[in-house]
Amino acid sequence: MPDLDQTVSRLAANRHGVVVATITGDDVTVRGTAGLGATTRFEIGSITKVFTALALARLALTGRAALDEPLRDLLPAGTSCPPSITLRHLATHTSGLPRLPPGMLRGALLNPFQPDPYAHCTERYLLAALGRARLRSAPGRRFHYSNFGAGLLGLALAHRAGLPYDDLVRREIPGLLCTSTAGVATPGHKRNGRPAAPWNLAALAGAGGLRSTAADMASFVQAHWRPTSELAPAVDLALSIEHRVNPFLTAHLGWMSRRLHPKQGGHQQFFHNGGTGGFVSFAAFDPQRRVGVVALSDTQRSVDGPAFELLTSLQSA
Repeated sequence: MPDLDQTVSRLAANRHGVVVATITGDDVTVRGTAGLGATTRFEIGSITKVFTALALARLALTGRAALDEPLRDLLPAGTSCPPSITLRHLATHTSGLPRLPPGMLRGALLNPFQPDPYAHCTERYLLAALGRARLRSAPGRRFHYSNFGAGLLGLALAHRAGLPYDDLVRREIPGLLCTSTAGVATPGHKRNGRPAAPWNLAALAGAGGLRSTAADMASFVQAHWRPTSELAPAVDLALSIEHRVNPFLTAHLGWMSRRLHPKQGGHQQFFHNGGTGGFVSFAAFDPQRRVGVVALSDTQRSVDGPAFELLTSLQSA
């Protein structure tokens, strides 16, 4: 089974730089290449959705929001929104909303070389797109991964809190966990190694706009098995909510999970990955075995396979 150094060496072969962290209980070990390390900032892309969903769990536990509250109740008056979409649906990708705001994919195809395809996603743009959206299925019935829905969740929670999205996340996920989720990231690179422009997801930030470091992401993972963590009640709520996607995959609030074959130990793996124009990210853990892996790269090439293998080796140790 692969160890940390073997995984880093494997990932470094066709990427500008990569940082990988293994988490075992209270211990964190980090390895990096190309001068990158534990405190290097990366765009974490869709792992942002986990932070957005955990903020929802925190608000729900204190009565400032409710999982089954209609989305339209948190949006500006007059917004056209299907009344049956709830915050729970957005956090579990069961709202029926399309993956992207209506019309956005066509715009991307017409302008394939735009450096940041989400830069125009202002609040006005997103709310207008919501009014035009056609649901792919009835809310709560089927899983349809939706950047649009996750972004609307972040926007709605920010409205309820009366704060910008970044400030909401810092307030609800306090301490070291979010000290690096904003600010300038290290330069990113396209799949071919050429420089990539940074992404700014504007009002869609709740779907993928945060930046973080391997050190902070490792601390965030550890909070998922520390009963004394300030986040513990919200973590318990987030992981307890389940929507079965298929026999092998389950959606929770933010996180996804899969259970390994009995021959591999039968362990459960909670995970999420992410990608932007010049970065990829991966975070996964087993709260029962108290082990986890974080992998961040400044190159748009997936790290999922080697990172999953590393987590499985930690679970079997």
